[in-house]
Amino acid sequence: MPKVSVVVPVYNVEKYLDKCLNSLVYQTLDDIEIVVINDGTKDNSQKIIDKYVQSFPQKVFSYTKPNGGLSDARNFGISKCHGKYIGFIDGDDYANLNMFKDLYQKAIKSNFDVVVCDINYISDNESKCVSSLVETDLMNKNEIKKQMINIYPAAWNKIYKRELFDSGVLFKKNVWYEDVEFLYRLFPYINTIGTVKKPLINYVQREGAITKTFDKRLYNYINNWNGIIDFYKEKGFYDEYKDEIEYCYCRYLLATFLKQATNFSKSDYNMAVNEALNNIKSNFPNYKKNKYLNKTIKGIYIRFFNKFFAKILYIKNNK
Repeated sequence: MPKVSVVVPVYNVEKYLDKCLNSLVYQTLDDIEIVVINDGTKDNSQKIIDKYVQSFPQKVFSYTKPNGGLSDARNFGISKCHGKYIGFIDGDDYANLNMFKDLYQKAIKSNFDVVVCDINYISDNESKCVSSLVETDLMNKNEIKKQMINIYPAAWNKIYKRELFDSGVLFKKNVWYEDVEFLYRLFPYINTIGTVKKPLINYVQREGAITKTFDKRLYNYINNWNGIIDFYKEKGFYDEYKDEIEYCYCRYLLATFLKQATNFSKSDYNMAVNEALNNIKSNFPNYKKNKYLNKTIKGIYIRFFNKFFAKILYIKNNK
């Protein structure tokens, strides 16, 4: 059994793929499995994949499937993994050479279910370290619940014990913001989280990631969170996690979702504000009593958010 399996979804990333795969085959962790999923790519990425399969046949395993999107490729990759832990690297990002050794050694030290690391944001002009926001190891569910309101919600700065996927939690297909949706459905099954306070994953900021053109997939944020509520109720987790889900629901809709919406026209933005407020009112009419709202700056922002603040947010982000 490999110590770590790394799933690499590939779709039209030939410009970046060499750097990604090179960073994985030379990992300082021995016994690593690299599961590369060609998700119906239309460029020359498969030629690059074949080169690594030929050079590293004991490490790199190539699979091809019809295009189904990032979540579908990750889910397919999970089904091909044999490692004790599973990680994810997108084909346009790359890892520090010690990433999976550091994460794995941390994982086995205390048999952690998940281990997280910090992130390097890479752009043409700079590299910036961003915290995972997990400052200490979390050794029980109460500590994890408190961290739910603040964790960096990416899939690719973590490794996961393979047994966690026996829960049936996988990545939701055909949506934006699938990492948030995945992680918050997985939380109830996680008992411990370890942290490595080093920026071990390099997140490449590609041009054109945000446009000024309205895209209705922005509303996947709301649909995903409504689905998370349904999931917690269906699985019997809702009462236990109600405070955390309520806070996160409001935080993601009033902060992350609306910040993204400021990239669009004023009318589209106003529509997004109305949708966010209406959904919050429907699901959490008493959210201003949430116990977390006075503990963070974002919480105070959420408590006092109104349409006047929404106008200020739009003006500030469009100067």
